[in-house]
Amino acid sequence: MRIGEVAKRSGVSVRALRYYEEQGLLVAERSPGGQRHYPDSAVERVRFIQNLYAAGLGSKAVVRILPCMDHGVLTDEMHERLLAERARVQAQLEELTATRDKLDDVIRAGQAYRADPAACARAS
Repeated sequence: MRIGEVAKRSGVSVRALRYYEEQGLLVAERSPGGQRHYPDSAVERVRFIQNLYAAGLGSKAVVRILPCMDHGVLTDEMHERLLAERARVQAQLEELTATRDKLDDVIRAGQAYRADPAACARAS
């Protein structure tokens, strides 16, 4: 699969794919003409990389994690790092959930004011 197709299917830019390749996160074979060709599995790998970045991991951490994913080998240090990152992401989820719940409360409370906009002005 060519680089443009991987970009389209994974939702990332061609530039990002080149960066991933420079960082050793993604490997492409080269045609005799120099064009990059990726296996079909590259799309899923790029999505996984994107998820790791979205979770707040940097390039260096991602570079260390991907071999574990590829080979199923996890050092004690990496296991602890992943557990710590998971705990951080879980805390973010809990904060976002609490914020969503507060917004739901405000929305429910605001339903009365939708029927009577003047009541909102009187409440301020």
